[in-house]
Amino acid sequence: MDTNRILAELRAERDRIDRAISALAAVGSAGHRRGRPPRAARKARRRGRMSAAARRKLSRLLKQRWAQGKMKPKAKAA
Repeated sequence: MDTNRILAELRAERDRIDRAISALAAVGSAGHRRGRPPRAARKARRRGRMSAAARRKLSRLLKQRWAQGKMKPKAKAA
């Protein structure tokens, strides 16, 4: 057996493994976590508030739907 050839192949394999480890470490540290995000992140994602005019319009439209019978109340479970 050629010891130099074996050593060269092992070093090449080690380099490939090191590159794979680096790539996986970069993917793993991209900020993805499990569970609930921290409070600051939850506040940053919050959507804009509805204006008073938009609330009035929505209220009027929903009242019209109720009056037309399109939105039926849920039946009570006995």
